[in-house]
Amino acid sequence: MSNIILASKSPRRRELIEKIGIINYKIVEPDVDESTLEGANPWQTACYLAFKKARDVAARFPGDNIIIAADTIVSIDGNTLGKPSDETEAFAMLNLMSGIWHEVVTGIVVRRETQELVEYESTAVKFRELTIREIEGYIATGSPMDKAGGYGVQDMAALFVERIEGDYYNVMGLPLHRLGLMLREVGIELF
Repeated sequence: MSNIILASKSPRRRELIEKIGIINYKIVEPDVDESTLEGANPWQTACYLAFKKARDVAARFPGDNIIIAADTIVSIDGNTLGKPSDETEAFAMLNLMSGIWHEVVTGIVVRRETQELVEYESTAVKFRELTIREIEGYIATGSPMDKAGGYGVQDMAALFVERIEGDYYNVMGLPLHRLGLMLREVGIELF
């Protein structure tokens, strides 16, 4: 029986993988440089970073393991918003997204021995107009600091989301329907 390894530091990805019935798995935090590719679009960047995470973990845990790795990027007009480095940057990101659409792209890799699947999911999210008080209040929760784009759709930032077109779980950081299809392709049936 293959071991399933989630190559992630994200508690949200851990929660999501368990939501689809994967309970016996190992968590390995990848050790990679997460700087983006110069000139790459958001899906290329997300897939590249997920690929690096999967490769790093595969090198440390050889054998018949199924490695799941993902990386989520928030983008406005092709410009990538990573995790904010401080409260000032978090404010700038949230203010920038106020009242407009942005794109959330997750690159996902499922690797089993020599088989390596690399795909991505894209979801459009529209924030309503935000007040300065709301942005500052959200930042005061501490939530923005470990999330791409400076927000978590599953926490109080849900109050900012006016509309989502696409996979909600992708906005949380792991597109479950796509992951299920990829796992089936490497021989894992979840039902």
